Amino acid sequence: MKQFQVYGIGNALVDIDFEVSKSTLERLNIAKGVMTLIDESTHHRLLEELDGVKHLKACGGSAANTLFTVQQLGAKTFYSCKVGDDAAGDFFYQDMIAHGIHTNLYEIPRHGVTGKCIVMVTPDADRTMNTFLGVSSSFSREQLSETALKNSDFLYIEGYLVASPLGCEAAMMARQMADKYNIKTAITLSDPNMVNYFKEGLCAIIGNQVDLLFANESEALLFTGTDRLDEAKETLKKYAKSFVITLGGRGALIYDGHGFTQVDAYKVPVLDTVGAGDVFAGTFLYAITKGYSYYEAGKLASFAASKVVSKFGPRLTDAEIDEVRQIIVKQSVSA
Repeated sequence: MKQFQVYGIGNALVDIDFEVSKSTLERLNIAKGVMTLIDESTHHRLLEELDGVKHLKACGGSAANTLFTVQQLGAKTFYSCKVGDDAAGDFFYQDMIAHGIHTNLYEIPRHGVTGKCIVMVTPDADRTMNTFLGVSSSFSREQLSETALKNSDFLYIEGYLVASPLGCEAAMMARQMADKYNIKTAITLSDPNMVNYFKEGLCAIIGNQVDLLFANESEALLFTGTDRLDEAKETLKKYAKSFVITLGGRGALIYDGHGFTQVDAYKVPVLDTVGAGDVFAGTFLYAITKGYSYYEAGKLASFAASKVVSKFGPRLTDAEIDEVRQIIVKQSVSA
């Protein structure tokens, strides 16, 4: 048995989640529903504009949220990332340690400013992100841990890394290391803007094929250059041995390498979609590394995602994790 079930790489960010109106986004001239990279001065200006608005602060970044879910469910994880020598960096590092996630942060010197993401959630539960990468923009091959990677079941790559030349190079090298040690590789396309502006880089990271790809419907359609899901799902076979396309309230379409199946979404009041895809991916990865079928993993992931979208914030509480574990136990008994 490997030391880690999932070794992840991605941007280490402190998320600051705000509840805002659509008119606020319009007033601030912010593109709705996507991730936009911003500089530090814009970050501070937005925080000033949003001063007094209800918010929640948490350690985040897409891959970090996924690994937190895997770890919460009881598997072992390692996260390679980069934070600055500041209060936000200390906050991020201590949160990872407190949750039992192994990381490269204890063994490397820290410099610069930790990245932050302003997440704005509108009444329709859509999430809009403005991200100041800070020192994460210089995440590189130097932050990779070959020892941890070769002792893992899966490499998990956050697609947001493609926006930085150094990050893209590091992701490509990590995938090559995984190939060298016969470690399975999973990637998430992360955001429509990553596909729109950095598809070439994503394809370079994917290489010949990855073992598992995660995308939402918009990302899958953009990546495959079609407006039809039936065409997109066939085209994705060229890039991944298996994949999951999340469909929001319609559940998720899963290809396990042999055939397609669809899992339904759990019907809940949707308040905030921040972290839904990350929690889905984390639960799915946990389940398949524990021997569950892709269909069973999809059902578990759909249930976990339903818990996170029905509240404000990108992570599951301990009580919600216990609910997911109860579903896992029920599936084990009925199997």
